[in-house]
Amino acid sequence: MKKIFKVMAQSETFVVPSQKTEGGQISKCNIILQEIGGKYENSYVASVLGVQANIRFAKDDLVVASLRFSTREYNGQTYQDIVVNEIIKINN
Repeated sequence: MKKIFKVMAQSETFVVPSQKTEGGQISKCNIILQEIGGKYENSYVASVLGVQANIRFAKDDLVVASLRFSTREYNGQTYQDIVVNEIIKINN
């Protein structure tokens, strides 16, 4: 899904283990994105990985983001993951 969002918050960047990267670690941060249209629009908490995790956004920045939704099972529970494939700031 590609949409325009407003950034509501972003965590600090931290490093997590990764079997898919050289060196076995990858940068990660969490970001809260809200659809445009008002305070009651849908919002998402998504993971930003790799180089993009080091890009800092301020509250209320407008961005275009491509999100990937997936589910996984763990110990009999189902969890949903949202990952930012790409994020680009569109205002100054």
